[in-house]
Amino acid sequence: MLLQYLAVFFISMVPLIELRGAIPIAAAWGLMPTDKPLQLIFTYLLCIVGNMIPVPFIYLFARKILEWGQDKKFIGKFFSFCLKKGSKAGQTLQQKAGHGLFVALLLFVGIPLPGTGAWTGSLGASLLDMNFKETVFSVMAGVILAGLIMMLASFGVISIFKFS
Repeated sequence: MLLQYLAVFFISMVPLIELRGAIPIAAAWGLMPTDKPLQLIFTYLLCIVGNMIPVPFIYLFARKILEWGQDKKFIGKFFSFCLKKGSKAGQTLQQKAGHGLFVALLLFVGIPLPGTGAWTGSLGASLLDMNFKETVFSVMAGVILAGLIMMLASFGVISIFKFS
């Protein structure tokens, strides 16, 4: 059982999968039974912590790595494209969201769709030069929201997909 908890913890760190994949896996393995609330809460918190560990590193180093690589021979064009596209998108989002950037980031991370997780949100915040504390709190609130949605979906309380 310890190996399953460790697997769920590390799965929640993987980009694109993150907590959105770790919670259904935990539910499928029986790590989150509804009749044992301590296991449910423990696994949920484990997924949140696993998903949040990469956030400060992504925020602090993503832009620096992209700037470092933009003049390199093989990766330069791609890194320059990422910086330009990210900055342009960030400016557009900032103009539209204004002071609501915190809430926009929270909702972006919190809605469990492919490519809208903590990794992408942290990278976007880094390119926008958002405040570090604000970014971490916004991403954490989004991760908590996404976790709740995925937990409710995993137990069939809400239905994400209708197959009829």
